[in-house]
Amino acid sequence: MLREIVFDTETTGFHYDGGDRLIEIGAVELINHMPTGRVYHQYINPERDVPEDAVKVHGLTTEFLQNYPKLSEIAQDFIDFVGDDGILVAHNATFDINFINYEFKHKGFKTYSWDRVVDTLEIARNKFPGARNNLDALCRRFNIDNSARTKHGALLDAELLAEVYLELLGGAEPSMELSHNIKEKVSGAEVVLERTYRAPRSFVLTDEEENLHQEFLSNKISDALWLK
Repeated sequence: MLREIVFDTETTGFHYDGGDRLIEIGAVELINHMPTGRVYHQYINPERDVPEDAVKVHGLTTEFLQNYPKLSEIAQDFIDFVGDDGILVAHNATFDINFINYEFKHKGFKTYSWDRVVDTLEIARNKFPGARNNLDALCRRFNIDNSARTKHGALLDAELLAEVYLELLGGAEPSMELSHNIKEKVSGAEVVLERTYRAPRSFVLTDEEENLHQEFLSNKISDALWLK
């Protein structure tokens, strides 16, 4: 079983080692490249002011964040969601992983090795060299509706990235599910449709048809394998 955690972060700025801090983490779970419906989302009190330039990007102000938990209070929740087997998938993963590892390490929590990380930006650049490969551009390329993305938001961006990631892998394939029910997406929601049962059809040969078949085998096909 392949388990992947597609995630995104929002921060107070660009410099994880220069005083900037995480302020939001959003993540969605994929099993064998299929969304399970499990998500993680958390706003974080950065214990510092959020610069106005950053607020223009994500809309998260100092006042909004001041009543949310500190990173030290929620880091283990994210670690538990990722688990020991989760592969971390992010767009421009260097940015997100550097922030998470730097802050987690300084708060006494585990960090993530790069062999557990997939960077969708790197995949997109390899597939579409020279093209714009930010999240909005990839949503347009793959006809993914990102109209709700008026500002950056970690959970929404993680959900959009999960769709983009599946397209970068070649497109989401329906599972070969041999069950009596089938699942479909209707207006974005998953519904279960009952598969109509059809009894096996029975074909009975007449004596004339069977005699013609035997004659054909005798006169046209010699040494047939299925007659041995």
